[in-house]
Amino acid sequence: MSETKIRQLPAAVILTPAAEARIAALMSAAPEDAVGVKLSTPRRGCSGLAYSVDYVTEAQAFDERIETPGGTFFIDGASVLYLVGSTMDWVEDDFAAGFVFENPNAKGSCGCGESFTI
Repeated sequence: MSETKIRQLPAAVILTPAAEARIAALMSAAPEDAVGVKLSTPRRGCSGLAYSVDYVTEAQAFDERIETPGGTFFIDGASVLYLVGSTMDWVEDDFAAGFVFENPNAKGSCGCGESFTI
């Protein structure tokens, strides 16, 4: 009988080294009950969906999990379809710092960059 091999699926979101480093920094300062950092796409803003990154205290069954050197990064199960193939980066300059997303599924975004549409 042949052995069945299970192929590891690629992560829905690619994290840059800078994003992984920021997740590690967040987890080092996280509340005691935090089990990781979670990306979701709540409905808000002028275009409909926004990116939200928050601490989570409990893993949900349908969340995707990405193990990073600094801790677990979760992707909301209901948001995965909007994010497949995206890259998440952490960018800092003299005036601002934040996560930046390159999302091939986004068909447009609002002028302020706070939200996007699929």
